[in-house]
Amino acid sequence: QVQLVESGGGLVQAGGSLRLSCAASGSISSINAMGWYRKAPGKQRELVAVITKDGSTNYADSVKGRFTISRDNAKNTVYLEMNSLKPEDTAVYYCNANSRVLLTYYNYWGQGTQVTVSS
Repeated sequence: QVQLVESGGGLVQAGGSLRLSCAASGSISSINAMGWYRKAPGKQRELVAVITKDGSTNYADSVKGRFTISRDNAKNTVYLEMNSLKPEDTAVYYCNANSRVLLTYYNYWGQGTQVTVSS
């Protein structure tokens, strides 16, 4: 089992910045990758950014060049640095951890944190 606790959401003006944090606990060694997803009203949940166990990263086209995912292994925490925020970035952001135990994969989710970007 993996537990995820997010923090750092809030209200910001367009062009501003926010940093989200996701602290993981539990079966940390089983985690293959961690990422951030978001869900805006009336839209499907979408992948924002992911970082794998070996440090590889991947981003949605809509956030490339503006968002940066990183991790602090000592703190078992993943961050999402969001710059040049736009109103269309407004959504609930969820932290995700993908873990593998033997041949079975599991997905764990945080509780979500609201990000609101005003124009």
